[in-house]
Amino acid sequence: MSTAASPLLARLLSRWPRIAERLLADGLGATAPAASLPENHFRAEVLPAIYACGRAVMLAIEENREFTRAEVLAFVGPVAARHAEDRLPLATLIEAIHASAQALLAEAAALAAPEEMDQLVVVGSGLLDLLMNINIIVMETYTEVGRSIHDAEREARRELCSALLLGQPADELAARADTPLTDCYTVVAIRITPDEPVSAAADLLARRRIRVLHRTLDAATHGAALVSFDGSSGIALVPTYSELSAGVPESGLAAVLTEKFGAPTHLAVCEAVARADLPRAAAETTELATLARLSGRPPGVYRLDDLLLEYQLTRPGAARDRLAARIVPLLRAPHLLEALEAHLRFGPDRKGASIHLHVHPNTLSYRLRRVGELTGMDPMDPNSSRLLAAALTVHRLYPVADAEEAAAS
Repeated sequence: MSTAASPLLARLLSRWPRIAERLLADGLGATAPAASLPENHFRAEVLPAIYACGRAVMLAIEENREFTRAEVLAFVGPVAARHAEDRLPLATLIEAIHASAQALLAEAAALAAPEEMDQLVVVGSGLLDLLMNINIIVMETYTEVGRSIHDAEREARRELCSALLLGQPADELAARADTPLTDCYTVVAIRITPDEPVSAAADLLARRRIRVLHRTLDAATHGAALVSFDGSSGIALVPTYSELSAGVPESGLAAVLTEKFGAPTHLAVCEAVARADLPRAAAETTELATLARLSGRPPGVYRLDDLLLEYQLTRPGAARDRLAARIVPLLRAPHLLEALEAHLRFGPDRKGASIHLHVHPNTLSYRLRRVGELTGMDPMDPNSSRLLAAALTVHRLYPVADAEEAAAS
């Protein structure tokens, strides 16, 4: 069947990019988890497969040849494997596939002229064959992934990472995992923002992030990284002989993960950590990653030297408590807190701070005077300004529960 003899196929192909978008929206985009997942959660991994597979099928129909299961597998297999690893329910995926197929048949029927019913039948028959092959491939893939996802080696690698982080004996676990131990590791703490509420969609999102992290680190370290990650936070141990150990900042790992996770990702790194010191380094890098996130730092890779002030301010003690107390009078006046933050951010650029707050410079000056009256520290005085900046940092990391509690303290 040539293109000239099949104007229906020609019209479908000319509209295919838009139709592929609609198939995703009417299929996976309409499933129960979709409403709770980030926008376009499935787009990057699923839409290219829908587009490429659908176009290849229509070209095969146009050429009057069979579109084999092996050809379908090349498009569908990798996507099905990712869904299986994320534990997207099989029933949900099958329902989504059938919804997409129904949407495509509806598109074809709407485009078909009355005299093109024979062409519509040919297209429909080809799509039914495709649907059969997709269903078989998806079910086989889910079965295979279910058998392998918890295999002994993967479990042993998880257990090995946990043992190293706890300072426990690891030689036997390393042998089971077929992973040689090394004297030193780069410790990478991973922290994602925001934290999703507990739900089925959040669980699905967490499993996807676990898969993405494993694959990203495997590619960056040639499979050498050991990972303990729950989808929100975790630790990766990278042997010092791997490429990542010498180039975490340059690799753009945080930017890559931020893009793939669809959420800001903060990493904290400590290099050349002796095996005996891994528990200490893991605790320190975990705290640093959390500090970077809570203190408003942009996604990126951080070390202790990047967060010295924040780290020191988090040490318990009378000084930290007294600093925190300085901010308490402002907690019931958010506009004053905003004025202080703008002043600390813009410094002598009073005009820039006023524009940022959408107020007149005189209003900003008045608010800063009120800050001084309430806290006992003049924001215009350099020494007081530094103390207020430190107090604000403590407040961000250890906020008072609410203004009422602040007033009572």
